[in-house]
Amino acid sequence: MTADSITILQSYGPRLAKRVRTDGTIEGYDTARHYDFFAEPLADLPDLLALLGVLIGRPDCAIVRGAIADPSRRQHVRRLVHPDPETGEQPTLRDVARRWLALDLDGVPLPEGIDRADLIACARAVLPMLPQPLQQADLVVQATGSHGLKPGARLRLWGWCDRPLSGAEGQCWFRGLPVDASGFRAGQITYTAAPAFEAGVHDHLPCRLAWLQGERREILTPTVAALTPAPKPRAADESRAGGFARPGSGSAYALAALTRAVSNIRAQSEGTRHPTAVAEAWGLARLVRADLLTADEVSRAIGGALVDVGKSKEEGAAIVKWAVGQRMDTGNLSAGVRA
Repeated sequence: MTADSITILQSYGPRLAKRVRTDGTIEGYDTARHYDFFAEPLADLPDLLALLGVLIGRPDCAIVRGAIADPSRRQHVRRLVHPDPETGEQPTLRDVARRWLALDLDGVPLPEGIDRADLIACARAVLPMLPQPLQQADLVVQATGSHGLKPGARLRLWGWCDRPLSGAEGQCWFRGLPVDASGFRAGQITYTAAPAFEAGVHDHLPCRLAWLQGERREILTPTVAALTPAPKPRAADESRAGGFARPGSGSAYALAALTRAVSNIRAQSEGTRHPTAVAEAWGLARLVRADLLTADEVSRAIGGALVDVGKSKEEGAAIVKWAVGQRMDTGNLSAGVRA
């Protein structure tokens, strides 16, 4: 029984995979403009795992979240969710709700001592910073092209929801978490192939896909009402509704957030301290970007809390450096296709 489908893109030559050269440098993806589209039916998460096992060896293929807009136009087409006003080309993809879920975590700091080749251990280290339903469900863990070559966990977590989840709902559910929100856009490419290695260079990972066993097969998804964003406050009411009016570093709101973060980290048990510190640093980095805190203030607070629970100060500094860097690099979490 088909419960969903996934849209596969096949390029006309450009490589949809990173390339690792003999000198260790990593070459990015080629720029592709036209593709052939294919809709592949999926019944469940094992079905998705089987497909990913094929796509991992196909550097000419990738996937998108959107569905094919017009089955009669799926060869040599662009990724368009809206009409192109310059060329007059019509949309080739449309936004749809999906049972499958793909979450990209890029460069999330890992605790010291974790083997990057152990995908299950890496996934378990980052899972505590995601919603509880993700921690309880079966997941497929995929190493993205840079995992093991660049610092931190560079993983994609695939799951199967108990109901179709729209892109807008996904963005609402994972807002404020270190997940790439662009993955919920209908036309955003998700690269699924393993890197291409130059002659003489071998893959540093023994496997790039792993099954993480949970308590249940499907992800218990919040209701539609719970994932419907509240209306934004009017500009005149923003200060009363919690909008940032740049009160300056040291504001009561920012200092309270800093204090809560330190208290939360100290209250954690072994195994959850590091991911809690990552999640707290991610939230506080938003205040750094708003000029309500400085990176040094956050680094001292997170680092001090980790020292109090037996971790190193350097671990805290690395976490905060990553979080602030990600928050400041707005393009990292917002890159998408032309709309």
